[in-house]
Parts: sequence; structure tokens; C-alpha cells
Amino acid sequence: MGTCGARAVYEQYKRCVEGTLIVQRPAVTAVLTAAALVLAVGCSSGGEDAPDNRKSPSERGRQSESPTGKPGAQPPPEKGSAKVTRTLATGLASPWGLAALPGGDLLVSSRDEGTITRVDGTTGKKTELGSVPGVSPGGEGGLMGLALSPSYASDHMVYAYFTTESDNRIARMLYDEKKPAGEQLGAPDTIFKGIPKGMIHNGGRIAFGPDKMLYAGAGETGDTDLAQDKKSLGGKILRLTPDGEPAPGNPFADSPVYSLGHRNVQGLAWDEQKRLWASEFGQDTWDELNEIKAGENYGWPKAEGKAGEEGFRDPLAQWKTSEASPSGIAYAEGSVWMAGLRGERLWRIPVRDVEGEPKPQSFLKGEYGRLRTVLAAGGDKLWLVTNETDSRGTPEKGDDKILEVEVE
Repeated sequence: MGTCGARAVYEQYKRCVEGTLIVQRPAVTAVLTAAALVLAVGCSSGGEDAPDNRKSPSERGRQSESPTGKPGAQPPPEKGSAKVTRTLATGLASPWGLAALPGGDLLVSSRDEGTITRVDGTTGKKTELGSVPGVSPGGEGGLMGLALSPSYASDHMVYAYFTTESDNRIARMLYDEKKPAGEQLGAPDTIFKGIPKGMIHNGGRIAFGPDKMLYAGAGETGDTDLAQDKKSLGGKILRLTPDGEPAPGNPFADSPVYSLGHRNVQGLAWDEQKRLWASEFGQDTWDELNEIKAGENYGWPKAEGKAGEEGFRDPLAQWKTSEASPSGIAYAEGSVWMAGLRGERLWRIPVRDVEGEPKPQSFLKGEYGRLRTVLAAGGDKLWLVTNETDSRGTPEKGDDKILEVEVE
């Protein structure tokens, strides 16, 4: 994020947000053209998708690994497709995390309101479960990722990653459907705390892997040195037991750190070969999709994109920051599907039994605005969450939405 201190970042962030114009999307192009000139000079906050906060691109080497993995059932077609088949829900406020309940209903978190809402998977009816105590929203922080316990059928535990006054942490709560709406969440049981917090780069995505361990993307909060410090939790992917202890088999003794050298990971997903994929915000030049290996260093801040530098693992795919600024990802039909915030599109990256570098495709460009979260819904279906109400979008009537998408 350059040499800006925390106070400068905060003040710049306020100016960027307070200056946001709420306009209808057909007029956005003209507004953004004028706003870009202002933002390029005065709003270099280093945020996850601030329009013009990046420096000029630097030339880097392009040597990279292209993980193809073991052959899958069938490679995905060279050209895919993505079609919105229905709008499940509307009127969501700053939606961020999404989790699928048994039976097909969804849980969605509100980053800024600190609430969790249940959405009927058929009718779209919304029922607020309750607020999560201790959430302190601000900047890019608040109530973010959600995940269900691997033993949810018996323990009914919902896990959440959120920002407090002092840190980012992970807690679990009992979800009691028999209680009245608004009172169905039990008191948070904090299982892990001390993740650095900031006005920017708080990470926030959590997911249980095929090994039933809990993985979490933790941002470096704009303090780039944290990403290379193995003793810091910032700029890492963490791997924990369901009780919040360092998971057995982690690469560093008695440490929750699974991989390092990250700027701001916000997407986690596994394919059928149990390979872990993660999306990551770049700064100067490249956003990334990485295959995550235990103990590997992904280079930030010394390398960004396919740098070809010894000691760092290169991404499988990279994008200009204006085309992506990725958040959530999901795996379906042999491809990783990646939601773009600033890029306002859904990316498809074929990875099953693909030789050489994949050829990403984009869909829905500019049709639904900023896209925050994508979740596999079984077979060729995805749930896709828009994100126009988080202070950086241009909300229209009905925003924000959960969309059902059919993909190939």
C-alpha cells in the first residue's frame, strides 16, 4: 500500500466512501470516468478494489508452474457458459458470507449490520437469525465469512469470521431454529483470535476442507511486512481444527499457518482431486488464482503475479486489477468460478485435467454490478451474491441480490 500510514489510509478511505455517488447503472460510466481522475490523485487507499489505487505496472518474469493435477472425469469444454436462471432474493444489505444448509436454504451474513439471515432456497423468503455480538464494522471489516460445522447435522454450529474492536477472529454459534426469529443464534464461542485487523485487507473467507479442517484467509491489513513474517497471522492462509487449534500436519510446528506471502485472500475452494484454490487481490499489476500447497510462499510483497522468482510460487492465472479484484470462488463442472468486485463479472477458469495454462472466460460483465461471493449449489448450479450496497457500489432497486446461475 506504499508509504501511507494507518491514519492516512483511514482518512483517504473516508474521503473515497463519503464521495461515492449513488446513481443508476446506465449513468455509471460517465460518473466513473470523471471520478477516476479524482481518485487517481486523492484516493489511493490500497483497498481491495479502490478504482485507481495501484501504481504503474512493473515488468516481471513469466515463468510459472501450471498445475494440471491428475486426470478427472472429463476435461471441461474449451468454451463454457454462465446463465442467470433466476433471482432468488433481493434487498440484502452488504452481503458477504454464504453457506448452504441441509435441504437447500442459505445463510448470508451482512458485513456492516453484523447479522445473519436465512434465505429460503425455493421462495427467497428472508428470516433474520440474529446479530453476532462483538462485530465492529469499519472499512473492509465486519461480519464476513460463514461456514457450517462438518458435524452440523448433530451440533448445529455455524462458524463466522468477523472484525472486533481489537482483532479479526473466528467464533462458532449454536443455531436453534426453534427459537423466535432474531433470537436463533447462541452466544459466540470464540475458537481463534488475534488475526490482525485494519481498515483494509481483513481477508475473511472461511471454509471446511475435505479433511474437515477449517481454512481461513487472513489479509495483511496494508502492513505488507506481515505477509512474509511466519510468526504473524496476517497475509496467510490458516488451517485449524474445528476447535481452533493448529491442525495436525501443518507445515510449521505448532503454528496455524498453512501458506504465506498473501496480500488479501478472499476465496477458497477445493476440486474433486482435493486441490485447494484461492483468489487474491493484487495491487500494482495482477490479481491471482493460486493452487495452495502446504508451506509454500506466494511472494507478496516481493512478487505479484507470475514473477518467476526463486522461492515463490506463481499463480495459475492472473488478471489486470481492473478486470477482477476477486472475492469468492467456487468449483463446479471442472472449473473454478471467481466473483469480481471492481471487474463486475464472473470468471471461469478450467482446471480439471487441463494441460498448460488455462484460458479464463468472463461472463455477466457489468450486468449485475459488483460480485462478492459464489457458492457451488450442486451439479451445474451456482449461487452468486452481488455487492452494490457496501459503500463502493451504485445500488439500484432490489440490490443486493442472490442469483442462481447455470454453468458449463
